[in-house]
Amino acid sequence: MTKKDFDAIVVGSGPNGLAAAIRLQQAGLSVLLVEGKNTIGGGMRSQELTLPGFVHDVCSAIHPMAAGSPFLSQLPLKDYGLEFIYPDTAAAHPFDNGTAAVLKKSIEKTAGLLGDDQETYLSLLKPVVREWPNLAADILGPLPIPKHPLTMAAFGMKAMLPSTLLAKRFRTTEARGLWAGMAAHNIQPLTNMATSAIGLVLMAVGHLRGWPIPKGGSQQMANALAAYFQALGGKIETDYYVKSLEQLPSSHAVLLDVTPRQLLEIAGYRFSAIYKWQLERYRYGMGVFKIDWALDAPIPFSAPEARQAGTLHLGNTLEEIVTTEAQSAKGQHPEKPFVLLAQPSLFDATRAPAGKHTAWAYCHVPNGSQQDRTAAIEQQVERFAPGFRERILARHVMNTAQMEAYNPNYIGGDINGGIIDLAQLYTRPALRLSPYRTSAKGIYVCSSSTPPGGGVHGMCGYHAAQRALKDIFNISGEAFRSVPKVALAS
Repeated sequence: MTKKDFDAIVVGSGPNGLAAAIRLQQAGLSVLLVEGKNTIGGGMRSQELTLPGFVHDVCSAIHPMAAGSPFLSQLPLKDYGLEFIYPDTAAAHPFDNGTAAVLKKSIEKTAGLLGDDQETYLSLLKPVVREWPNLAADILGPLPIPKHPLTMAAFGMKAMLPSTLLAKRFRTTEARGLWAGMAAHNIQPLTNMATSAIGLVLMAVGHLRGWPIPKGGSQQMANALAAYFQALGGKIETDYYVKSLEQLPSSHAVLLDVTPRQLLEIAGYRFSAIYKWQLERYRYGMGVFKIDWALDAPIPFSAPEARQAGTLHLGNTLEEIVTTEAQSAKGQHPEKPFVLLAQPSLFDATRAPAGKHTAWAYCHVPNGSQQDRTAAIEQQVERFAPGFRERILARHVMNTAQMEAYNPNYIGGDINGGIIDLAQLYTRPALRLSPYRTSAKGIYVCSSSTPPGGGVHGMCGYHAAQRALKDIFNISGEAFRSVPKVALAS
């Protein structure tokens, strides 16, 4: 092999870029990771967005998929300063009557609070929880030849259903609402095929591992991944915004943690006409409007269970959530949007000055929406927590354009790197034998625009690295069970 400056270069330091760089470095290659911003992390950055001393997660805040990731979960990140905090109540779903359904670490406790749906919940989730070690690699990867075909087939029979259809198994308002909040993480209409998959996965991982909060902010997770990569011998350069491959040093492989739009801008001149045609037709999904709050006290939710949860799903009944998510997908702005909210300072005192708190929330909006949703979101929080507004000290808002300006991968505010509906579930970003290969030799895509899609799990980056290792360097084998030990950085 001709001598190059590096064996591989990874562009973008989000969870997938970091995972790809780590996997390549683990294999003994010389790897350069470049980041356009002055701080690594992508969707894992934390900043004082509102007032001094209030640490906010700019994007991702709660990390169930990191805990459930076959790759990230086995990295020695504790050795590099990462500490996860696990709320006993991972998520709560309050209702207008002042009660709430909850997702607890214990599957029995969760089911026991669902009344007549206790046995239905156990029969639905226990098989997924039990088989997760066998399911994880198949679910969080490209369209596979399953290693456990019968187990995957049993999961697929449930996962491929529209979440509205699977919800018919439940009879109680509590179980149906809890399910709808989980399924709404799809960021698409709940009537779409395969929207049951994410709900099943989030619930199962919650029972197995919990929904962890990084102590000190999500930036700590990015820092730990970067420190581990550097301890293996990897190199990182920030303030290195790549507009063309010609800006990069020479290498045998380039892996890009970008979506199809940026991929075309950076490397389109290297691609075949048919591959460019497919990338140009890639579809992005709904965006988000996000608010961070500095608070004088905890959010006063009416339901006691909601005051103890790391994550809140605010949307009341299944029927209401189904309606408002469908409206957002059609380009509308519902009066009472479904809101996802995190309150990490309840569990992590490093997030705010003594006695003060932080919270974070977003709702789904049409892609590219410029409408200010501050009032709508705060009204939804106030609906389930009367007196909430009185506790706001400061707020920071981001519409879809500001989300994209912060992270160019969030096209039109789409934090999933493209809609993950049935048509793009396994053909992201293009229909190919390997979704991570481009049509140009040595150029790979490692972003959430490849399977398995959005979420802080690093598996898009891991699989892209595996593909490059095999194609370019003739290196095979998984890294899930054999990670090299490295000395801690001094």
